[in-house]
Amino acid sequence: MPLRTRLFAAASGALFAFSLTAGLTAAQTWPDHAIKFVVPFGPGGANDLIARVAAEGLSKRLGQPVMIENKPGAGAMIGAEYVAKSKPDGYTFLVGAAGVVTNKFLHKTMSYSDTDLVPVGMIAVAPSVIVVHPSLPVNNMKEFVAYAKSKGAEGISFSTAGSGSTPHFVAEMLKAATGATFNIIPYKSGQEGVNAVIGNQVTATSEASIVVIPQIKGGKLKAIATTYDRRISSYMTIPTTAEEGYRSVNIGHWAGLFAPWGTPQPILEKMNTELQAALKTSETINRLVPAGIEPAGGSLASFVDFIKTERERLGKVAKKAGMTAE
Repeated sequence: MPLRTRLFAAASGALFAFSLTAGLTAAQTWPDHAIKFVVPFGPGGANDLIARVAAEGLSKRLGQPVMIENKPGAGAMIGAEYVAKSKPDGYTFLVGAAGVVTNKFLHKTMSYSDTDLVPVGMIAVAPSVIVVHPSLPVNNMKEFVAYAKSKGAEGISFSTAGSGSTPHFVAEMLKAATGATFNIIPYKSGQEGVNAVIGNQVTATSEASIVVIPQIKGGKLKAIATTYDRRISSYMTIPTTAEEGYRSVNIGHWAGLFAPWGTPQPILEKMNTELQAALKTSETINRLVPAGIEPAGGSLASFVDFIKTERERLGKVAKKAGMTAE
């Protein structure tokens, strides 16, 4: 082996050993001050609630405050960019959602790369529920699809929280799975899209359980099916799209933790371990489940796999549908 090659290999090995040692040392003393969770949405939504409940549980376990900072805008890219460009020292994390996966398919350019954000762990899922106005003469997926097809090329209207939002993906999945026409009506938020259905201005939408379940219970909306892979714990009477024969119509409003690239691996592992423990406490479960939110959890590796699978799966949906940012 040439001398230059041997020297390079030795230097690389020394650098790796130094980085590993530094990471282990950092993990042993971490955290020694407050941690920041950046929420790329405004206060009050599912992502914000999940972040606050997780932060509270983690604060008790880590012995340090876990502060929430809301940075909404640009399809969650403002908050994501902030974290992607933050110091990778284990004190700034993103409570990201589907936009972390889908924004690259919708925007020609982004100010950060997917690889700038490292998956740490899944937190929870607010299952999406397809809903219609109570006056619509349908009660399940079979009747809903038949009704949409009966309208022919005219189809039915379907409100979303904007281009690339989870409701938008539900609508595109419905198109592909049923062959019916769903005319997408974009709104600025999921709540606005839901209000349009309540006001009978739009035929249907699909939105997070935390948003629609109170309206379903109040008789202002009719539930057709949840697009989650199992029934909602707090509202078991709503069947899944898979149970109704539409397995490919599958997506949820999930929230997961991400860190800036370069954050020491031992810190990522420790954060994941403590997050999983916090999610299993009765305090966390009793705050999330009644709101229609399912604690998810899982290892760091399983979350990495989930993100990879979703990028591939949703990328195909976005490409086929020609989805772009507004």
